[in-house]
Amino acid sequence: MSAKSPKVAKTSKAAAPSSKAAKPSPAKARTASLPRRLAALGAVLALVVAVVAVGMAIGKSGSGSGTRKPSASGTSTADPMEGMYAQAERATSRRQDGDPLALGRKDAPVVLVEYADYQCSYCGKFTRDSQPELVRKYVDQGVLRIEFRNFPIFGKDSERAARASWAAGQQGKFWQFHDEVYAKLRKGDALAEDKLADLAGKAGVSDIDRFRSDLNGSASEEAVKKDQKEGYDLGVASTPSFLVGGRPIAGAQPMAAFDEAIAQAERAAHARKK
Repeated sequence: MSAKSPKVAKTSKAAAPSSKAAKPSPAKARTASLPRRLAALGAVLALVVAVVAVGMAIGKSGSGSGTRKPSASGTSTADPMEGMYAQAERATSRRQDGDPLALGRKDAPVVLVEYADYQCSYCGKFTRDSQPELVRKYVDQGVLRIEFRNFPIFGKDSERAARASWAAGQQGKFWQFHDEVYAKLRKGDALAEDKLADLAGKAGVSDIDRFRSDLNGSASEEAVKKDQKEGYDLGVASTPSFLVGGRPIAGAQPMAAFDEAIAQAERAAHARKK
């Protein structure tokens, strides 16, 4: 279910100058500039989401189907936003080895980044209805990688569930726990720590004591805050929100919307390699 996120002030910390005036490594420079890049992309992406939402609403009122069909020719004209999409993809796709919150090959041509809350009914709908099809059609074929971001916006219960999902991931059971929580709508007391521990057991998490410790530890809190900040910097205001190859999709849209975005992003990725 969509919900407005609170506004947060965007801050940047300037690094203290080194006494030796050492030149930062390229990796450190990229890390330092990431918040600025995300903040710069945020306003543009928010505008694109609004334009896309209006376009889809107009299309729905005209056709009555509410779905968009991919181009029959499989080709598209040059998109003036393509450079921004590519920049957003580079800034948000982590492509880390062994990332427990990711599905698919690290070098897949397209990355879908999902920002979601465990109390969000439409996030659950996406998980139950669209995610399995995306895995079958694209992840298993090596075309798509899905990277989940914890973006709790409904208070402490959502934050606890987000930390619990991260804790399950530390034992290699993130997706099993994720799907267990989203098997039905759970709110409030259904996401109390004892209930989350029960769900972790059902998901195959073997060491429940460690699960509880990780859930309540500082590492899980920091990981969730990192995901939240990334979303806020991008202008994410509701859940679920997605970036598909840098292209924003707001809400649990019809499968055709994801098919089209993946096809466009895959073509763009191949074009950049030429």
